[in-house]
Amino acid sequence: MPLAFSDIPGWDQDDHLAAFKTFRESCKPIAAQSPQLQDSRALGASLRDPCRAARAMDNADSARARTFFEENFTPLRISRLGEGEGFVTGYYEPVIEGSRTQNEIYPVPVYRRPSNLFVRGYSQASPDLPNKGPVYRKIGRRKLVPYYDRAEIEDGAIDGRGLEICFVKNQTDLLFAQIQGSARIELDDGSTLRINYDSYNGYPYTPVGRVLIDRGIIPREQMSMQKIREWMDANPDAADDVRRQNRSYIFFREVQLSDKDEAVGAQGIPLTPGRSIAVDKSLHVYGTPFFIEGELPIESERSRTPFRRLMIAQDTGSAIVGPARADLYFGAGTDAGKVAGRLKQNVRFVMLVPKSLDPEQRAHKMPLPDPRPSETIAKLYPQTLAMKDAARDRKDTAPARASASTQGQATGAMAAAPVPLPEARPASAPSRDTRLNRSRRTR
Repeated sequence: MPLAFSDIPGWDQDDHLAAFKTFRESCKPIAAQSPQLQDSRALGASLRDPCRAARAMDNADSARARTFFEENFTPLRISRLGEGEGFVTGYYEPVIEGSRTQNEIYPVPVYRRPSNLFVRGYSQASPDLPNKGPVYRKIGRRKLVPYYDRAEIEDGAIDGRGLEICFVKNQTDLLFAQIQGSARIELDDGSTLRINYDSYNGYPYTPVGRVLIDRGIIPREQMSMQKIREWMDANPDAADDVRRQNRSYIFFREVQLSDKDEAVGAQGIPLTPGRSIAVDKSLHVYGTPFFIEGELPIESERSRTPFRRLMIAQDTGSAIVGPARADLYFGAGTDAGKVAGRLKQNVRFVMLVPKSLDPEQRAHKMPLPDPRPSETIAKLYPQTLAMKDAARDRKDTAPARASASTQGQATGAMAAAPVPLPEARPASAPSRDTRLNRSRRTR
């Protein structure tokens, strides 16, 4: 829904200069893109014109920065269909102790991407593999099988191949680095090592917080990253089982950043704490400004701090799905982690659309999901309910705590069970192509 800037609560009170500086950083890779690049996402290549104007501005102050956004963009309220608000979480860069050599204090390896990891349609040496979809390993010259899951990798499936970047104290430290997509490793020789997301093993991300809630270990209203950390530190054996329910596993690459540099996002530029966000890359273009307005627990778990701020899309994550969904970057270290860890709030999103773009016309070119089956078909074939009933029966008869490998086999068996499907209905109108573009980091 189009708006006037005067209709956006808190717009006139924001630090527009801080947002402008962050936006200009995003303009560097945008300016380097090919002019012939075709893009089906909401803004396509339309950010080039505002970027030219931004890069031509010198000695900008807050007033000029505000004028820049108001003269070059049209505010548009966005949300998922049928919903009035969006949803935000937070992320940060953990600071972890580690070593270049494995020993009793630092036994857990941090792996780089294995050479036998294969994604169809990509070179094995590609610097930008997708963070969604299947990933394989080659057996021999032709045979492809799903890559090892978290349990197999933790049990040593890729040990001894020279993939170790460094070693950390425990699997919980590594898990948090994988969830956040980057980390600063303070090595035992006094130096600092920086690592960033490189690729993953092809399994969908399962939030360990959800596992703890479903098992009644931590109440939903108390859930935070800090609570997860405290419980895992106090229950290391049980934590192994919970952690392995997330079969997804992240591989890292070493990056050449100083201690003063912020983590690098998926756009390839350093993130700005309090101004950079991760968005759904299949829907949004990096560099897009979003004004986010709501009340967040910034000061404490119970606080409702007004948050009205212009943010810039510079990162992505496999858990960030939908048009009004974002992960707010808060910087590095323990304090940033506490704030990021307690964010899971509904907020309002306003996307700033370049004035050269007609939002209504562009919307007709957006990829759409597959049409839902008719109500009659849905009643005849209640597949979702059948799956839930099967899962419930299995839960009632299975041991309370199965091993990760046993649960993985059970899940595969359930998914493989035959489910009756109706004949395809004749299409009443040409179908739309629904394949989305690839994305990157997982959280």
